[in-house]
Amino acid sequence: MSVLVFVEINKGRVKKASLECVNYAAKIAQLTSSSVVVFVNNADASQLEEIGKAGASKILAVKNDKVGTDSVYTTAAIEQAVKAENAKTIVFAFDLTGKSVAPRLSAKLKAGMVAGATDYPVVNGNSFEVKKNVFSGKASALYSINSDIKIISLLPNSFPITLGSNAASVVDFNVDLGSVTSKIIVKEVKSNASDGMVPLTEAELVVSAGRGLKGPENWGIIEELAKSLNATTACSRPVSDMHWRPHHEHVGQTGFAIRPNLYIAIGISGAIQHLAGVNGSKTIVVINNDKEAPFFKSADYGIVGDAFSIVPKLTEAIKKFKANQN
Repeated sequence: MSVLVFVEINKGRVKKASLECVNYAAKIAQLTSSSVVVFVNNADASQLEEIGKAGASKILAVKNDKVGTDSVYTTAAIEQAVKAENAKTIVFAFDLTGKSVAPRLSAKLKAGMVAGATDYPVVNGNSFEVKKNVFSGKASALYSINSDIKIISLLPNSFPITLGSNAASVVDFNVDLGSVTSKIIVKEVKSNASDGMVPLTEAELVVSAGRGLKGPENWGIIEELAKSLNATTACSRPVSDMHWRPHHEHVGQTGFAIRPNLYIAIGISGAIQHLAGVNGSKTIVVINNDKEAPFFKSADYGIVGDAFSIVPKLTEAIKKFKANQN
């Protein structure tokens, strides 16, 4: 019996969310007296070593170009691994791949599923109690999974990552996708991340802005602040709808839900739809010239004033501070 984890490689590194999943699976393995088996496609030796240090006992090393780019083929491949390893629990990240593959796998395996878990499960015999956010993050709920096979996807940035000295055994795992058909046609794969920025769902530092910036031509001060912090940039929905910024930067109820250590919101009023995507942030800093902006009620720190004056000064202060540390 095993706990199977789906791990992704992105831009030559193991995704942070995937390492969280391996750590999480290791905790489940302790609670259920089982082992951690990782399913990973196109990983090199250093990546396999890192996965082992995160807590994997065994790694199924797959080499198949259809896996990872097409959810139908990916689901079929993981299903084969589940059956080969007699996996009773499968762990995904609650990201784009996890959202498309985990539900398909749940239907195929008749497995109970909780999406977006925020805590380790409470194990009672064959039953798992899993905590997740509900009502746009305003409350938490416990869900019981009583099926023979269980699937859990984790809300990124919800769990710490610990790397030890463990070394996993690596075996080549050949998947047979010859009889699998998919109506999905992948013509091109484009990366959202640019200039070396960490993807939004994995970012620990995020600088975000809204309509208070008045136009896309003013985004330079946001990018400069983000660069000084080594942060990822984001935006509110109206900004992406007006095409001031690309849609992959949109955070909120209808965009990405993020949980960074620091979220700086500049010129964003803080409507409930936006808060739903960022209220898991550890620290929220709000900069707005409207002292009545709703966002201040949710902020840990607030600055009332003109962003065009405050943000450049903040950037310079950060640069000076960092220079003095060298």
